[in-house]
Amino acid sequence: MATHKQAVPPPTVFFGEEAFQPIDHTEVRWLGSGGMFVNTRGTCIMMDPMLKDFDMPLLIDMPIAPENIPHLDAVLITHCDNDHYSVPSLHAMEHVSKAFHGPHYVAELMQAEGFPANGHTIGDSFEIGPAKITLTPADHAWQNEKTKYNYRVFRLEDYCGFWIETPDGIIWAPGDSRLMKEHLEMPQPDVILFDFSDNEWHIGLEGAIQMANTYPEAHLILCHWGTVDAPDLNVFNADPQSLYDRVVNPERIHAYAPGQPFSLKKS
Repeated sequence: MATHKQAVPPPTVFFGEEAFQPIDHTEVRWLGSGGMFVNTRGTCIMMDPMLKDFDMPLLIDMPIAPENIPHLDAVLITHCDNDHYSVPSLHAMEHVSKAFHGPHYVAELMQAEGFPANGHTIGDSFEIGPAKITLTPADHAWQNEKTKYNYRVFRLEDYCGFWIETPDGIIWAPGDSRLMKEHLEMPQPDVILFDFSDNEWHIGLEGAIQMANTYPEAHLILCHWGTVDAPDLNVFNADPQSLYDRVVNPERIHAYAPGQPFSLKKS
């Protein structure tokens, strides 16, 4: 029996073809879980879209069905966990995505599924339209603690975040990771897709607060919360109320609805 009550986001803001049209700025939408949709001047990118057929019950409606996505210039995948690398979602959108990118191991998994994936080393950069994307380090090799995954040794380079430089500012999605010193040594981003779940293989609440206060001007779009109906699993159970009185400039905390747009405009 569940012993905790989960925080949940506002009702989903559904979007469709209109969100993929050319615009004169950049829009960021949290997709639920650890997913993100970015439209930067008409170039459309999704990261870790878990939009259908997840193997646990959900608290939210997904803001778009993958079958309804009109086009994507790229799909980015941070790591192999199925709440980030959703094979059903990717198969449903593979005909509209021009490219798939991830760390080398994730790219190998995608290639085995038939996706035309590009593998990258941490620190590598590539361009998608006007966006320059760089893989940032992550520490999330929790599988090495589980005997069911002993078919290989999982390495740091199998996981990543994405640093996305757009004409309107920098979006950073650190990905699922324990806090690393590198995470506190980045330039000032404009937006962070902000994981604050208090789990030993994630940044953790204390680490999230430290990161937030290291980058006091960055907007924080909260992710990895309010999505999976698992009240006794701390990895899915973050509560935005834990942040407001401990984060510098708390007005930059955005506990958005899935699909709600955040506008990033060149100053």
